[in-house]
Amino acid sequence: MTVRLDNPPWLTSAATRAVFAALEAAGGPGCARFVGGSVRNALLGQAVDDIDIATTLEPEAAFGAIRKAGLKAVPTGLAHGTVTAVSGHRPYEITTLRRDVTTDGRNATVAFTDDWGEDAARRDFRLNALYADLTGRIYDPTGAGVEDALAGRVIFVGDPVTRIREDYLRILRFFRFYAWYGRDVPDAVAMAACAAEAEGLARLSAERVSKELMKLLAAPDPRRAVAAMAAAGVLARILPEAETGPVFQRLCDLSADPVLRLAALVPAEADLLRGLAGRLRLSNAVRDRLVTGAEAAAAVRPDMGDRAARAAVYRLGARAVQDALMRQRAAGAGAPVDDQRLTALITGWTPPVLPVGGRDLARLGVAPGPETGRLLKAFEAGWIADDFPAGGHEARLRALLDPGPNPPPG
Repeated sequence: MTVRLDNPPWLTSAATRAVFAALEAAGGPGCARFVGGSVRNALLGQAVDDIDIATTLEPEAAFGAIRKAGLKAVPTGLAHGTVTAVSGHRPYEITTLRRDVTTDGRNATVAFTDDWGEDAARRDFRLNALYADLTGRIYDPTGAGVEDALAGRVIFVGDPVTRIREDYLRILRFFRFYAWYGRDVPDAVAMAACAAEAEGLARLSAERVSKELMKLLAAPDPRRAVAAMAAAGVLARILPEAETGPVFQRLCDLSADPVLRLAALVPAEADLLRGLAGRLRLSNAVRDRLVTGAEAAAAVRPDMGDRAARAAVYRLGARAVQDALMRQRAAGAGAPVDDQRLTALITGWTPPVLPVGGRDLARLGVAPGPETGRLLKAFEAGWIADDFPAGGHEARLRALLDPGPNPPPG
């Protein structure tokens, strides 16, 4: 039975047709097909982000054809068969049909081919080994990719152990695709292969591991996939700190943010999270967010008042307070009396700048030095405690210099 895509806009656009016209001018009709995620997602009625194209043209020929057509061509990976065409301000990754010659679990030496079946045989899962032409007709070389996609099954192409040993990242890709597309229980044969080959994950770079993990955690509901990873012994390999208990379970209902979900998978301990971020080579921004969120956890509660919330935002930053509050809610700590009020305050309040500095103290006769820092720190503590008053700053400083029976003004 012939299956066709229902003319999604990205397939029928002038930009897409220009790329196909350029390739077919060099390789003839049928030399190019859409492949992988765009076909799978369009079949399922889901959004398409990246458009990948497979072609029988060799890389140099594809590169030349794109340039000859007046489109921008980028040699993104000629040795591995990949060039990128830019048409209508959109990138199209074009890869020559390939077969593996040698693999080492991380990288493969490939040879180019004109056999669509050989190209499909080296792909990871049957639902990813789908191709479509410019009319929307789907080609399914494994004979089961369309059925798998529609049924929510993630099954390796051919022997799972063979596919995994070609690239151990496929273990994590299995759980990531299960998180996004799987239904019911994961494939038992795939699970057994992932468990048996999990030791090979140690051969992967931290960057590849963390990228897959974050993509998995960004799925609408990653909980079943994370549970399957734990059951296969895979989660412990990449995230030995993981705790898949109630905090993580509840937070997945509260937020779709993969960074928050990662934080909820481990104890809220700043040093532990700092070490985790370093081990996984997470970006500095993600590392800092994880650490500051953990540091804020002890200072905030969902039922805190406005004054306490402002003090927390001033000291810790709005993002850290929001993250800590989300974790507290997931942990069931405190009763959010007015959640909308607190969220509006945290996101809408701009912390003021400390209204005094060393020059103000110098005018009062304090010489520059350690005493200046001590006095400014004391001033700031009282100013925060009094909820950031707009005036009375000089009187407060004078009171710190000559404390009498009366406290600094509030």
